[in-house]
Formats: sequence, structure tokens, C-alpha cells
Amino acid sequence: MNQPPPRALNRPRHIRVPAFAPVPVRPRKDGWTPARQAAFLAALAQGGGVEAAALRVGLSRESAYRLRRKPGAGSFAAAWDKVTGKPPEKRKVTPEERAVRARFGLLKVRIYRGRHIATELKPDNRALLSLLAQIDRAAEPDRPGA
Repeated sequence: MNQPPPRALNRPRHIRVPAFAPVPVRPRKDGWTPARQAAFLAALAQGGGVEAAALRVGLSRESAYRLRRKPGAGSFAAAWDKVTGKPPEKRKVTPEERAVRARFGLLKVRIYRGRHIATELKPDNRALLSLLAQIDRAAEPDRPGA
């Protein structure tokens, strides 16, 4: 029987949270800011369930599920599902979400040794190029034979 070395058993597992577009919400000091959304996903990735992750960021479990159901929360919900291990479902990025991603970018959660250490703003170049191509197509005059 091959057993892993004892040190490998104590090593924390590598946690990866996918980059996501934060849910657009009304700005409130005590609400779901983009930083709190990222911290929630990091806490959810570290284990303990939705209630423990929501309490860790100072909000309730019910408000987390309300945030997930809001319009424009597709990227957040997909990151939530990926972190909890649910099978990914095929989804399209809507033009509105693409515009938000192109303008504001994505949030990337950094976890080191099992702890949430930073949240970085990552530009989404793919969304920007896609949005520019959409604008170019709309600006082209109708050509005969095209």
C-alpha cells in the first residue's frame, strides 16, 4: 500500500475562487459591497457553509441568497457554484453583463495558506474586445452581397 508522506496530510488544500463580476447593488456601508462579495466567496471556499461565510462578512444567510437571485448576479452565482463544487451550468454572458465587465473589470480573490489575503481588480479584456466588435458591427452600413 502506498501512503502519502505525513507532511502532505497536514498541508492545506489549494483553494481557488474564480474571478467574477460583482453584483451591482445600491452602495451602502453595511451592505453587499464588492469587497464583501469577494470575502464571502473566499469564506465559502474555505468551508463551513453559506451561513458561516455570511456571518464572517457580517451579513445574514438570507441576504446572501437574495443577492444571488438579483438581476445581474450570474457571474457571482457561477463563482458561488464553482466554489461549493456544484457542476457548472452552461450560461451566456448577457450584453449588459459584458458592458459591466468591460467597464469595471472582474474581482479576483487571492487566498494564501487557506486565508483570504487580498481582492484584486482584474481587467476583462475579452469582454472589452467583444463589446467593441459588437459596436463595430452595429456601425457598419449594409453592404450589398454581405
